[in-house]
Amino acid sequence: MSAHALDKGLDDLASALRADLVREIDRSGAWAGEPVWSEVFTAVPRHLFVPYYYVSAVGGYERRWGESPEPGARERWLRGAYADVPLATRMRDGELLSSSSQPSLMAMMLVALGVRAGDRVLEIGAGTGYNAALLARRLGDDALVTTVDLEPEITESATRHLAAAGYHPAVLTGDGARGAPERGPYDRIIATCTLRSIPPAWLAQCRSGARILTPMATGLVALTVQDAEHAEGRFLTTPAYFVPLRGGDRPESEPAPLGGVPRHARDHELFRFLLALSRDGLDPQEAYALWHREGAPQRRRYGITVSGESQWAWLDDPEGPYSWPLR
Repeated sequence: MSAHALDKGLDDLASALRADLVREIDRSGAWAGEPVWSEVFTAVPRHLFVPYYYVSAVGGYERRWGESPEPGARERWLRGAYADVPLATRMRDGELLSSSSQPSLMAMMLVALGVRAGDRVLEIGAGTGYNAALLARRLGDDALVTTVDLEPEITESATRHLAAAGYHPAVLTGDGARGAPERGPYDRIIATCTLRSIPPAWLAQCRSGARILTPMATGLVALTVQDAEHAEGRFLTTPAYFVPLRGGDRPESEPAPLGGVPRHARDHELFRFLLALSRDGLDPQEAYALWHREGAPQRRRYGITVSGESQWAWLDDPEGPYSWPLR
């Protein structure tokens, strides 16, 4: 088989696999409230954004590569590119630096972001560029989309991937916590990395009524911005696990000891969520007492408030008895 025929065969397979992925996401109900995203995911080829990625293997990771000389290896790479799973795309000394998120989770987040025609969107965490391409396709105007990442290697490769797919949003290298004021003001901000608190710079770069969607404490919180100093919102129901935002001066604290917390709670993902969310305000034993008393509350009962220089997480009511500072 000639290289041209092989490429054509892979192109046909990519189209079929992409259609299968769209059907799988559709069955999950991720875009039930906004089915236009089905066309967007159908149109944007994920494989162009993951020319290689890593999968777990005995003793470490196996690199799958779209330009492998082995036809079977190229097909495995392509099939993996259209699986509804996150893909590790950049490793350093065994540490995950960047990934392409699970497509169904991306779809759910994009629907929750609630973009409208003409919205100016800032993405924190460029990754492979795939999410920025989906936003550019949805909005129909590359100029409305800005994506930022700390690592020049990541922004350079994202720019190449986007160009290969025919999209040209602004791709900036910098600390995502500082946003991108030169491209604002924004109607929507979406982060693809976990935060411990909301960077004040984001609010200052938003229009009144803007929406911020970001991972935090193994969940996703959606905030409505009132003005440059005030925002508030609740967590979505879904769990979400992302790499932490890098840059700035946000040192990681050591996890508190879990002595006195029953084993069944230690391993419960809703308790782990509360533990992460309240790490600056409750010790694990206090968190467990609250969690047990309130009947293992779901994520949607929690929220975040930003007011001037203060930020706090809360259960049920921003002014209620259960709240913890965020730092």
